[in-house]
Parts: sequence; structure tokens; C-alpha cells
Amino acid sequence: MLKAQGQREGRADEAPSAGPGTRRVARPKLSSPCLGRTVVDDPQDLFKDYREKELEKKRNLYRWGNWKDGLILNVVGATISDLPADERFLEDKRIDFEASLAKGLADLAIKDSLNLFTCWNDLDDFNRIFWCDQSKLAKKVRDSWKEDALFGYQFLNGANPMILRRSRQLPARLKFPPGMEELQIQLEQELQGGRLFEADFVLLDGIKANVILCSQQYLAAPLVMLKLQPDGKLLPMVIQLQLPRVGCPPPPLFLPTDPPMVWLLAKCWVRSSDFQIHELQSHLLRGHLMAEVITVATMRCLPSIHPIFKLLIPHLRYTLEINVRARTGLISDNGVFDQVVSTGGGGHVELLQRARAFLTYRSFCPPTDLADRGLLGVESSFYAQDALRLWEILYRYVQGIVYLHYKTNEAVRDDLELQTWCREITEVGLRGAQDQGFPNSLQSRDQMCHFLTMCIFTCTGQHSSTHLGQLDWYTWVPNAPCTMRLPPPTTKDVTLETVMATLPNCHQASLQMSITWQLGRRQPVMVALGQHQEEYFSGPGPKDVLKKFREELAVLEKEIETRNAKLDMPYQYLQPSLVENSVAI
Repeated sequence: MLKAQGQREGRADEAPSAGPGTRRVARPKLSSPCLGRTVVDDPQDLFKDYREKELEKKRNLYRWGNWKDGLILNVVGATISDLPADERFLEDKRIDFEASLAKGLADLAIKDSLNLFTCWNDLDDFNRIFWCDQSKLAKKVRDSWKEDALFGYQFLNGANPMILRRSRQLPARLKFPPGMEELQIQLEQELQGGRLFEADFVLLDGIKANVILCSQQYLAAPLVMLKLQPDGKLLPMVIQLQLPRVGCPPPPLFLPTDPPMVWLLAKCWVRSSDFQIHELQSHLLRGHLMAEVITVATMRCLPSIHPIFKLLIPHLRYTLEINVRARTGLISDNGVFDQVVSTGGGGHVELLQRARAFLTYRSFCPPTDLADRGLLGVESSFYAQDALRLWEILYRYVQGIVYLHYKTNEAVRDDLELQTWCREITEVGLRGAQDQGFPNSLQSRDQMCHFLTMCIFTCTGQHSSTHLGQLDWYTWVPNAPCTMRLPPPTTKDVTLETVMATLPNCHQASLQMSITWQLGRRQPVMVALGQHQEEYFSGPGPKDVLKKFREELAVLEKEIETRNAKLDMPYQYLQPSLVENSVAI
């Protein structure tokens, strides 16, 4: 295991490898070879030359790139071969990843050939391309996806728990056509009682939809209003699929009392919209790309002797390669999004550009994010409960390491490497995110702990909460259609034929299944949160902090298992044994 990350596990008296053929730089001898040292700990500049030479090499090796204008930055490199050797998958990871991809493509070819001349005109026909060997929940989704309770549950604990918020007023976009006065009264009553919630997909409004094999695809920008019942169920009250337009009649409002196919199609449009927002904003941007900014800034600004480098490095493993693979396969020109997703063909880039404005510091920290969205105290939000508990455990772990190496707030302010690292994330990687609340300097130990906890939570728990649910919720394609082939309905004249002509065709559904299986399956090659075997620190202090961290994770694991044993649908996406130690898939 000590060779698991190349440069990160070199000998204590050597600098990290800077690439093939690069001579290692001798490091001054330490009294303790893995003891973290800040510049403040080195008043005689014994390590200055080593630190500067190492950082110079790393800045040449880890350079900022810009995949598309208007996005946060990424590591430079068009293919995985452009990455530093130390950032590449090890053999076991590479073989598993590529073998699973080959299997997925082979299964896709088989399903396509078997269904080439068969009819595709009933919702049960999706069973022909459905497989869920690794997910009991996926079977339950298939059997119950039409139920309003399951539809609402997904906003709390599904693959994308990031869009729901408690309503503070009725949304301005919600225009009531004549005859809807009773609905307005009901919504006002739920609002006054604090039971009204909303999921607004306005970010999709005006995004250009994809054209797949000369066939126009379609997008909507729905608004869903939901009520929280005393039993914890979150039930939809009304769905609006498009924003009102000046000079046009208000768009129709779809209700649970509408004919079953009308209401089902409206919910399918919401689920397809959630698929787009989840995969691009919640998962890719807020998980993968944010972790990449943290990774590149850390490699460029912190020498391997720095205690914060040692703290962060286990949580940056494989992130650069998995992201380059995404940019060259999933979201590239002619990639999976272009082939099968309604935001492909350029819409996905525009959505990412829009979503950058919503990358606020508060939204990356569960205590403030959940408070802002009104989800604190919602007993049926297991995501909220587990995210808060995991954040608190991570904060104590970070605090333990920070307080060992920084005895005063002045020591934080005087650490120029640390300040450069913070500024590199906010001003460079995130392209001036100080206007969105991100700090461009760290002034105290507590502020530093909060920022570091945000970094680690983003690379672990937050990514896990938006990654692990894909297999459960997206393998039954009607529950999360990757694309829609007809425009959103403007009337309530809907039949089964309308629904089937709108949902993905057989090939599109099969490709969604294949990719979901490959990326969403439980990874056989993974390191669970806090369980890395590499010893980045020496001495009893840091080891005691890590030991305490693991003990607290074990307690949380047991608490989640005990709770889940009583639930019809266990929530596992923040269970420490399933949370990966870094964004590695």
C-alpha cells in the first residue's frame, strides 16, 4: 500500500517524483521523517531550498487548464497520458475500470441486437433492458416508481438531495390559471404551516436541447411544490413544467388528481430534469470538478513536508485521472452526453457555465447549506442527518491535526504556503469565488478548520451522496430518463403512446443502463473514508487523532446500520464504509 500513490509515498528524505527521468531532490534530514513542518516551524530556513525546489517542479508538472470558457479550472492535459505518472490509476484500478467498461458495452450490443425488431410501446418493455444484480433498491424503484411517495422521497434521500428547499413564499413563477383558486389556498396553508417545499429546475430554462441522430430532443424547466406530511412523507401537490412567458397564457399546472397518464408524464419530466441537474451540477461540478480544483491547488502550493499536504493527500487519490476520463469520454464531443442525453451537444457546457454562479461557500458546508434550504430538523431527510454527523466528525479530525501544528492564530496567518494555497483555490481555480463567500486568506485556526473540512467533505461525503445513488435510482430508466423525445405537454391530452414516444428509445435506455452500471456499481478497488494504509504523519499526536477519527466513523457506521434496519428503504450513501476516501470514480 505504501506505493499506492507514487510521489506521495516516497522516502522521507526524498522529494516527490516530478515525472519520468527527473532526479529526486535531497531533503534535509528530519528528526522525525514524516513530521509535518510549516514555514513557521523553520525560522532558520533549513528547509527553504528544498521546499522552493519541490514547489517549482510541481508547478511545472501540475498546470492549470481550461476545458471550456466560463468554467472553473482543471488540470492541463487532453488525455490521461498527459497526467503526471503519480496521478494515474494503478494496475488493479485500471484493469477493473476498463474491464467494466468493456462489459457494459458488450451488454449494450447484446441488448440492442435482441431488441432491434421488437416492439417498444409499453412501460413494461423497459424490463427487457433492466438489470440490477447489485441493487435491491433498484428493483423496488422499478416496482414503485409511479407512486407519489417515492417521487417525493427522492428529493430528500435519492441520488440528488441538493435541490430541495423549504418554501419561504410561493414562487413568483407559479401562475394560477382560472379555476385553480382552491390549489392556491391549499399551498398557502401548507406555507403558513412550514410544511411547503419546492424543487425548482429554472437553471434548465433556455438551455439548447440535443439533436441525436438527426432527431430533436427536448428539455423542460419544471417547478414542483411538495408538502411534508406528519409521517415524514413528502408528497407532490403541483407540477409546472415551463416558466410563464410574457404575452402567453400561463403554462398548465399538473395535479395528482389529473388522469394517471397525464400526472405520470409530468413526473417523468421532473425526473428527467433532475437527471440533468444531478449529473452536471450536483455530481460533476460540485463533486468532481471542485475536487480537481482542490487537488491541483494542493499539488502546486503545498510541499510534501507541509502538514496540510499530509492531511489532504489521501483524499485526492485518482481524482485527476477519473476527471480526465470524464472529459474525454462522458462530456466530450461525441461522448456519452452527446450520444444519449438531452443536455448533450453543448447544452451540458452551458448548464455548467450557468451553475458556476451557484458555487457558494455556504452551499459546500452542510451546516449552512441545510440551514439555508430549511432542511434542519426534517426527520425523514436521512441525507441531512448523516451529512451533519459526518461533517462534525471530519471537523474534529481536521481540528485535531491543525491544533497540533498551529498553536496560535498568528501561526496560521504567517504560513505563507497555506495562504497561497487558499488563494489559489479561491482566486485561481474557482476564478474569483471570493464574491461567492470563499475565503482568499485564512486568519484563524477555526476558519482554517472550517475550510479544510469543506475540502475533505467535498472530496468524500458530498461526492458519495451524489454518486452512490445512481445505480439504485437510474437503472429503471423511466424513473430518470436521460433524454425526452417529445416536447413537454401543453395540454392534458396524454396517452400511453404519448408517454412511450417521449421516454428514451430502446438504444438510449440501454446506453443509460450500461453507463449507470459501470459508474454506479460498488467499486471492488476502493479505499473507504479514513481507512488509507499510508502513514503520512509520524509521532503519537497525529496517530492518536487518526485513531480517534476512525473510532468516530465506526460509531456513525453502527448508528446508520441500526437506523437502516428499521427502514423500508435504507439510506446508505453516507455510511462511512461505503464513502470513498477520494473522488476516484
